[in-house]
Amino acid sequence: MSRPPFPPFDADTAAQKVRAAENAWNSRDPKAVAAAYTPDTVWRNRSDFLSGRKEVEVFLTRKWQKEQDYRLIKQLWAFTDNRIAVRFAYEWHDGSGNWVRSYGNENWEFAADGLMQRRIASINDCNILPDERLFHWPLGTRPDDHPSLSDLGL
Repeated sequence: MSRPPFPPFDADTAAQKVRAAENAWNSRDPKAVAAAYTPDTVWRNRSDFLSGRKEVEVFLTRKWQKEQDYRLIKQLWAFTDNRIAVRFAYEWHDGSGNWVRSYGNENWEFAADGLMQRRIASINDCNILPDERLFHWPLGTRPDDHPSLSDLGL
């Protein structure tokens, strides 16, 4: 299995990789998202340390059960060879209807086949009121004409 575009990245292929990841995560399909990672992928997500695709799938299942109506925007920050740095924000609410905007940065490292072998994510949560939400597209892929993080001042 492989997942183009492949490293080494240039500005266009790095941006394609970021948008593909955003689209996959907005599907909220743990199995499909986990398939973009190597079988032995290593993650740090906040204070969770994961190893392997199966742990990623279990983690994402739990995540999206908690983080309801999840909508994510990712933006390329930097790239080199087989690494990409991304900044992101996502909005979600808990089971009580409390809205949160989560901000973060990710460092990605890819294998030659285009699968991600390492993901390091630092994330902070900020409670928001419903009228402070900025991500209003229907669940799923962000429309191409929706503002980016920079456009939104995030």
